[in-house]
Amino acid sequence: MLFATPSRREFLYNAGMGLGTVALSAIVAQQQARAGVLSPKPPHHAAKARHCIFLLMEGGPSHIDTFDPKPKLTSLHMTKFQKERNKFEANMNTGERYYVRSPFEFRRAGKLGIEINALLNQFTRVVDDVCFFRGLQAESVNHPTAMYHLNCGNQFGGDPAVGAWVSYGLGTENENLPAFVVLPDVAYPQGGAANWGNGFLPAHYQGTPLRPEGAPILDMTPPTGVSNQRQAANLELLKLMERMHSDRHPEHAELAARIESYELAFRMQAEMPRVIDIGKETEATKAMYGIGGPDKDADALGRRCLLARRLVEAGVRFVQVIAMGWDSHDYIEKAHGSRLRAIDKPISALLMDLKRTGLLEETLVVWAGEFGRSPDNGIRRGGEVWGRDHNAHAMPVWLAGAGVKCGTIIGATDEVGGCAVEAVHPLKDFHVTLLHLLGLDDNRLRYFHAGREKQLSQVGGQLIRELLA
Repeated sequence: MLFATPSRREFLYNAGMGLGTVALSAIVAQQQARAGVLSPKPPHHAAKARHCIFLLMEGGPSHIDTFDPKPKLTSLHMTKFQKERNKFEANMNTGERYYVRSPFEFRRAGKLGIEINALLNQFTRVVDDVCFFRGLQAESVNHPTAMYHLNCGNQFGGDPAVGAWVSYGLGTENENLPAFVVLPDVAYPQGGAANWGNGFLPAHYQGTPLRPEGAPILDMTPPTGVSNQRQAANLELLKLMERMHSDRHPEHAELAARIESYELAFRMQAEMPRVIDIGKETEATKAMYGIGGPDKDADALGRRCLLARRLVEAGVRFVQVIAMGWDSHDYIEKAHGSRLRAIDKPISALLMDLKRTGLLEETLVVWAGEFGRSPDNGIRRGGEVWGRDHNAHAMPVWLAGAGVKCGTIIGATDEVGGCAVEAVHPLKDFHVTLLHLLGLDDNRLRYFHAGREKQLSQVGGQLIRELLA
C-alpha cells in the first residue's frame, strides 16, 4: 500500500509539541460551524434582555448641552478656565482657555422632572423609560481610539466588537439573518469597519453593515436564469470541496466561515427583503419616526431606527445604529442643535414603538458617544459660544428597556461638568453591565487567543449595580 508523504506542516500538526491538540481543536471548531455556529445558546444567567439596540452618536456629544445641564457655567461664561476649580485637565488645547455656557434652554420632563435639552420635544414622552447615567468615563480623547474602546473594549482596535461578543455568547434567534447588524450613517465612523469587526473571534460573529442609501443589501435577488435549486447545488459543491480541504488542512478555519457566510447569504435572500421593507409600515408609523418629513437627517435616521426595530423583531440579536456629526469644536449651538433636532423624532419613536409592540420588555437600548465634551474652549471670539473640546472624564449615556432602572439619574458630574464625581465607572464596567443585562458573564465569556483567555473587559470589570432594575 502506498502512502502520501506528509508535508512538513502536516507532520508538525500530527506529531509532538502538543500541536496535534491544536489540530483537533480546529477540527472541532469546523464541525461546530457546520452544525450552525450561530444557533441559539443558553445565557449564563436569567436575563430579561434578549436583544440590544446600540445608538452610537459618533463625534462625542456634549453631556452639558444634552442631558446634564450646568447652570454654574452661565456665571463663569468667557472667564478664564481654572483647573483647580474641578481638577479637570484640558484634553486638547494647552493655551488660554475660557468657560463656555450652554447656548440651549432646558426643560423638565417625566415624573421626576429630569432636565433635558428643550429642543427634544418628542423625547419628553419617553423620559420615564430612560435611565440617565452620568458616572461613565472614557480614557482616550482621540476619536478612532475612543471609538474602538467604546465598541471593542480596546483602544488600539483589532478586538471583537461588543455585538460580536454577544453573538458569540448567545447566537441568533433567526438563522436566516445575521446575529449582528450595523446601520451606518452616510459614511463610516472614525476607525472604520473595525468598530464592528470580529477581531480574533471566528468570522461568523462580525457585524453585517447595511447600506444607508438605496438598497440596504446589494444582490439580494439571484441573477436572471439562476434558480434556487442551482444556487443550492453550488453551495453543496462548495461544502464538499471545503470538507476535502479541511481534512487536509485542519488549521485553516477561515474557509469554513466563508462557506457559512455563503449559506447565510443564500438563506437571507428569502427573509431579508421582507424584513428591510419599511414600506410595509403604516404612514402614521413612518411619520412618527420622522420619515418623509422636511428634515432629511431625521428622515435618514428615522429609517435606520425603524429598521432596527424590524430587525430585532425578526430575531437579530444586536443592532448598532450610527448617527454622526457630534464633533462640535465650533458653533455648538448650530451643530448640536441640528443633531438634536435630527435625533428627537427617530429615537423617541423607536422607544415608543418598542414599548407599543412589547419589544421594550426584552430589548436593551443604549445611547452613547465615544466621550463627552469639556466645559471650556481654547477659542475666544467676542461673546459668542464657539464650541467645546473633547472630554474623556465625563460623557452622556442613557439606557432603556429590559433590566434597566428607568426614569432615574445615576451618578453625577461636578458643578461645571468637567468630571464625573458620583457612581464613577470606567468603560470596562459598562461593558460588563451590558453583557450582564443580556444574560452573559464577562468572566465566563472568553476566547482563547494568542496564548491566553481573552474577554471584552480585557482584565475584568465590575457590574454597575445602580443601573439595574
